[in-house]
Amino acid sequence: MPREEELGAGQVLRPQVQDRAEALDERPPAFVAEQVSQVGAGGRADKAEEDDEDDRVVTCGGPRRRREEESLAGKRDAGALDHDPESGGGITKRVNNSSPIHSNFTSPLVGEVGGKAAGWGDPNPNKAVHILDDPMPEYGDHEPTDDPLQILRHSTAHLLAAAVTELYPGTKYAIGPAIKEPPGFYYDFDFAEPISESDLRAIESRMRRIAQEGRPFEKEILPREKAIEEFRKRGQDYKLELIADKVSGDGVSVYRTGDFLDLCLGPHVRSTRDLKAFKLQRVSGAYWRGDEKKPQLTRIYGTAWQSQKELDEYLKFLEEAEKRDHKKLGKDLKLFAVDDRVGPGLPLWLPDGATIRRELERFIVDEELARGYQHVRTPDVARLDLFRQSGHAQLYAEYMYPPMKFEDGEELELRPVNCPHHIVIYQTELRSYRDLPLRIAEIGNNWRYERSGTLAGMNRVRSFALNDAHIFCTPDQLMDEVKGAIDLALYFSKVLGIDEFWYQLSTRDNVKEKWLGNEEQWQVAQANLAEALESMGQQYQTGVGEAAFYGPKIDFQVRDAHRREFTNSTVQVDFQLPERFDLEYVAEDGTRKRPVMVHRGAAGAMERLFSYLIERYAGAFPTWLHPTQVVVATVKDEFNEYARNVGARLRAARVRVEVDQRSERLDRKVRDAKLKKVPYLVVVGAKEVESGHVNVQNRASEKVDMPLESFVEMITAEIAERRR
Repeated sequence: MPREEELGAGQVLRPQVQDRAEALDERPPAFVAEQVSQVGAGGRADKAEEDDEDDRVVTCGGPRRRREEESLAGKRDAGALDHDPESGGGITKRVNNSSPIHSNFTSPLVGEVGGKAAGWGDPNPNKAVHILDDPMPEYGDHEPTDDPLQILRHSTAHLLAAAVTELYPGTKYAIGPAIKEPPGFYYDFDFAEPISESDLRAIESRMRRIAQEGRPFEKEILPREKAIEEFRKRGQDYKLELIADKVSGDGVSVYRTGDFLDLCLGPHVRSTRDLKAFKLQRVSGAYWRGDEKKPQLTRIYGTAWQSQKELDEYLKFLEEAEKRDHKKLGKDLKLFAVDDRVGPGLPLWLPDGATIRRELERFIVDEELARGYQHVRTPDVARLDLFRQSGHAQLYAEYMYPPMKFEDGEELELRPVNCPHHIVIYQTELRSYRDLPLRIAEIGNNWRYERSGTLAGMNRVRSFALNDAHIFCTPDQLMDEVKGAIDLALYFSKVLGIDEFWYQLSTRDNVKEKWLGNEEQWQVAQANLAEALESMGQQYQTGVGEAAFYGPKIDFQVRDAHRREFTNSTVQVDFQLPERFDLEYVAEDGTRKRPVMVHRGAAGAMERLFSYLIERYAGAFPTWLHPTQVVVATVKDEFNEYARNVGARLRAARVRVEVDQRSERLDRKVRDAKLKKVPYLVVVGAKEVESGHVNVQNRASEKVDMPLESFVEMITAEIAERRR
């Protein structure tokens, strides 16, 4: 099935409109909204936004002071999502007795195809869907579903199309499926004149009028020529194309809803009166059938639920998730920027964002060195022949930039991956079995041509730095190396606060031209990955057809604030590239043997990891990561010298500190520090100058007076231990 490139609304109507939610975990929306809104312990991120109401301090003294220091440090993680959301029955699986949809689908008003209920849907609701992979379902392509909520949403898509064709006569309509990510539906239209999101209110109003009329969803099987005649007189060229390409035989399944006619297998609800809780959300662009050479259509997204209560809860969830969106926070906190003069998908790391990235890289590299990895540096380009040998030029070409061609015939390619460079490093000398396992690591820049409509802040970009490593080992060492890579990813996740994730074992399917190597090698590799997970007591899902072209992999799947699913870390077993590059090592008996490769990204791409952490902590990063760990503010200008001395002492202890010497009121300085979500605010005045103390306030607005050296000891311990 062709994949669809989705264009941002800015490319259709106006600039700077970003795509929103892609996925909602199947759980009651009220629970999800509560998890998002209850940030940290006691909503500390929200509290940190409030103006300071009380400048009084607790005087330092004895055991009481020690307890206060511990309490102060213990509540540093304002804005963190500290609790794992519990799993629960998805809202899509709950149908009450008053539901207009019946599970047996025997009514003639709820269509059947070939004796089986048919409709838009995914037979595997747990399948990992890439954050912006949005295939366009077509007539005959979808799997049968008995999911009442998906049927309801599919029917609402028809309702949308009926309303549009009434309000905008002559509009051509293309495809309108129910989708799981984001939970709802869309329909693609070819309007005579562009519309904007301001037009959605009128369209939704017409939808409600049609819904109240109770128009039935009526299925018909038309003779092929009759169906062509019906759609031709309506000027529906896209439906004619689908009939020509997708309908075999003489019978064509259609649904009528009043005067609206659609090419559809169904099933649907009985009438439009059954559609009560829906909301149109946004407008974007999409190419017809995913081909950028075909017409660009206008896509209208909406969501639909079985009750108004569920709809309201979902909209509340989206509202709360928007507050944590990394694109918004990245701009507000001045962490990164995207500028059209540089190019889409090429983010600029601003000073504070670069500081966080530097801390992440130090943490990652130091831990990998401690675990026996050898870090290298390799160029961002290579001769195209290197990628022909690896197979990327043949099987990964759609994500590669055009090669740079020179007059002498040389072709250079921006690398989409690091593995060929690391293979060349392996081949710089003949390796012995004593050298293995050889763990070559790098935070290497990769370049992948993502189509403009798929770009999403820091999560989907065209240039990214990957925490990458390639392990060359003997077959006997393979299991230990896979388990070691999983263990490293788990350690990174624990320290960084990636608390909610699950494993997917991504395997090949039966489309042989997509994969390198033979079936036996793949089975061995898949078995090793599965055994590694099982031996570590880890459960996993299976994603058939989701493997890399050279081997199966374990993907660590996570969700962002919008509940969109994406891969953060990966472990892959590869028998193919060692063969393609004729890799060897000298075995103990003196013979030459072939090593096995393990590709592993324990922390993933810095950009994607950064986007996750922004949303995970709502910008209130743990102290060790925060770009400004302490702000020192003075009550009056006369205390600036003491403030500078405090700042110098903290800097000497390798604490990132900012001394606010502005001639502003104290409450303004306090507010500005809180807006930046700084972990600690130190206020100094006459009493602090006299005593040599500091008045320390954390993000929960808890305050304590303590000696400067005690504060230095406390915060440096917190940073060194990477507490969160």
